[in-house]
Amino acid sequence: MDTSQQLFTAACRVLPGGVNSPVRAYRSVGLTPRFIQRARGSHVYDVDGRDYLDYVCSWGPMILGHNHPVIREAVEKAVRDGLSFGAPTPREVEIAELMVELVPGIEMVRMVNSGTEAVMSAIRLARGATGRDKIIKFEGCYHGHSDCLLVAAGSSALAGGHPSSAGVPEDIVKHTLTAQFNDLASVEALLDAWPEQVACIIVEPVAANMGVVGPAPGFLEGLRKLCDKSGALLVFDEVITGFRLALGGAQAYYGVHADLVTFGKIIGGGMPVGAYCGSRALMEQVAPCGPVYQAGTLSGNPVAMAAGLAQLHYLKDHPEVYTQLSEKGAFLAEGLTRAAQKTGAAVQINHVESLCAPFFTPTPVTTFVDAKGSDLQAYARYFAGMLQKGIALAPAQFEAMFVSAAHTQEELTYTIQAAEEVLAAL
Repeated sequence: MDTSQQLFTAACRVLPGGVNSPVRAYRSVGLTPRFIQRARGSHVYDVDGRDYLDYVCSWGPMILGHNHPVIREAVEKAVRDGLSFGAPTPREVEIAELMVELVPGIEMVRMVNSGTEAVMSAIRLARGATGRDKIIKFEGCYHGHSDCLLVAAGSSALAGGHPSSAGVPEDIVKHTLTAQFNDLASVEALLDAWPEQVACIIVEPVAANMGVVGPAPGFLEGLRKLCDKSGALLVFDEVITGFRLALGGAQAYYGVHADLVTFGKIIGGGMPVGAYCGSRALMEQVAPCGPVYQAGTLSGNPVAMAAGLAQLHYLKDHPEVYTQLSEKGAFLAEGLTRAAQKTGAAVQINHVESLCAPFFTPTPVTTFVDAKGSDLQAYARYFAGMLQKGIALAPAQFEAMFVSAAHTQEELTYTIQAAEEVLAAL
């Protein structure tokens, strides 16, 4: 029994499922999770000294790679001044000013501690600002674990939501309506069924929690028009896409304006942080300016703000990072597609810029229904084969691969070669 197995056995006695977040348990791939000791660049190292080429990147925020010296130095400097004050600090003003400069359409920012908290607060604000109760989300889009968003689709596109977690009362989600990603008609039907009752439509501009599924041409533009027509607010959940697709996020990348935008750990250089943002008119409805209450002792944590400032300034000052990420993402996706074709494997490779995902299905994946047709056992075998070759992927089919600036051409080429060998063996 190696050290990771020993630690997991011990963890199962004191942590539910042995983990602090469900996907880490490796249950969908039938293996024991690797316990990570340290990371640098494009690599993570487990407690047994094994070296893995990492495409999880802490679920996205390590866009520059792990333990980047610029961010590490900023954190070390901030730590010397103290870990937490529960009071305003200069850095939270600086990072908010920088985000307003970089992200289209936002005028004010409220810092929180996670993507989940950011989305939960943005929805409360949308409801408070519109005086409406209902929200529309999309099947297969994940927006954190707050009660009103833990909803699976009903049997009809017009059905109200039903809780997808125990402990969430039906009354909590009765105002959550579920539409189909890339299907504007399903959204329009909901708006018609509940006129002047929908506070907001929330969407991942790129659905990166069903694998990776990009928006169909006109889909995001259509949501904007439907919101304008109905009086609902458009909320972009950019916990994944923010500062990754482009310096201005999905709004800049797709040229579509959202009323509220949420961000996650990427604005903290990977540290626990989140934010929701919007126009001054909307954001000044948040306490202490307005009646929509939201608070947090650790919001704007000085160490997280230092890390985020360092990362965002680096991205602003080095625009070539985005060109490199785009080229690397395309190279990886094209190589994996060739590997699948060469081996005859029934695999679809979806990618948007530096986000990539293999789906083990013979048909193209453009909706959550398509994604659900994937062979989960085949993905589990693929995951195990890649792990044996020293490549760390997300331990679940419905997640993304993240390419970072630290991944080299040689590493991407090795990944493609390894994938071809594993697919051939399958």
